[in-house]
Amino acid sequence: MKKTVQAILAGAATLIVIAPAAAADIPELRVGWTIPAEEAKYLMMKRPELFPDLGKKYTIKWTQFQGTSPMIQAMRANVLDCSTMAPMSLAQGAIESGLKAYIVAQHVYEKKGYFTVYWAVKEDSPIKSAADLKGKVLGTNAYGSGVYFNLVLWLKQNGLDPEKDVKIVETGFPPMADAIRSGRIDLGTMVQPFALLSQEKGGLRELASQAAVQTPQVQIFEGCSQDYTNKNPEVVRAYIKDLQSAMAKVQADHDLAVTVDSEVTRAPKELLGKYVMTNKDFARDDNMQPNLDSIQTSWDLYYKAGFLSKPLKISDFVRKDVIAPVK
Repeated sequence: MKKTVQAILAGAATLIVIAPAAAADIPELRVGWTIPAEEAKYLMMKRPELFPDLGKKYTIKWTQFQGTSPMIQAMRANVLDCSTMAPMSLAQGAIESGLKAYIVAQHVYEKKGYFTVYWAVKEDSPIKSAADLKGKVLGTNAYGSGVYFNLVLWLKQNGLDPEKDVKIVETGFPPMADAIRSGRIDLGTMVQPFALLSQEKGGLRELASQAAVQTPQVQIFEGCSQDYTNKNPEVVRAYIKDLQSAMAKVQADHDLAVTVDSEVTRAPKELLGKYVMTNKDFARDDNMQPNLDSIQTSWDLYYKAGFLSKPLKISDFVRKDVIAPVK
C-alpha cells in the first residue's frame, strides 16, 4: 500500500478511455474499472452519447486495472476518485492504509436463482464432500482474492484447516477446468465464462458453491473517495445517476449488453450471449442500490475468521445523500 503513484500507474492496463473533451471548468472524475461484470461502465465508455450529463456536468477519465486491489492502491495514492471495489479489498484498504471511501452503487451480487461461483471436481472423482478434500490440492485464481477467502471460509466451516489439511495453489481462471481434468488440482474455482465452457465440454461436476458461505453476497460495488465526494457531491451524484441509467439500459436490451461487453472484453458475442444478463450470470439490480447488510456480514465473517485485524462498521462508509438510487 506504500507504492508510489508512478508504480500504481505502471500497474494499470494501457487502455484509457476519456469522455468527450469539454470546457476546462467542467469537473473531471477519475474512474477505475476492470473485467468482468461492469456492463454499466462499459456502456458509459462505449456509448457516452446516451448520457446527457456526461461531458456537460462532468467528464470521466477511465483507467483499466487488473483487479480491485490495485484500484484500492490507486485510490489511496489519489490517482483515482472512484473505482470498482469488493468487500475484502475495501476492508483491507481501510484497515491497512486508512482509505476513506463511500460505497455509492452496486454492480453485481450472488443470490439464489443466478450464477454463483462454485468449486468443481472431476465427474468421476471420489470426492463427494468437503471432508474428502483432506490431503488434496485446491485451485484458486489468486491468493488474497475474494473467491480465495470464500474457499478458506468454506473449508473452515467444514472442519478443515486450510493450511494443514489441504494445499491451495494459484491456478488462474482460464486454465482451471483443464487443471482439474489433468489431475494437477483436485478441485478448482469456477467463474463465468469458464464455467459455461467447462459445462459444455463436460467431465466436471459441482461440489459446492459460495452460497454455502454466504447468500446473498455482494461481489463488486462502486466506491468513491470520501474527500472527493464531500467536495464534489453533485458530480458523484450525477455519476451514480448515469450508472443507474446504464444498468437499466443493459438489463433491458440484451443485445446492447452483449455488444458493449464484447467491445470491451474482446470476447466473442456468441459466447457472451449465452450467459450475460441471464440467470447464468451474476444478479444485478436496475437501481444499483448497495446491499449494505450483505457487505457488513462479509466483513463480520472475515473478521471472525482472522482475515481482518479489526471489525468494521458499514455506517463509516456511507453518505446517505450520495448513494444509489439517485433520482
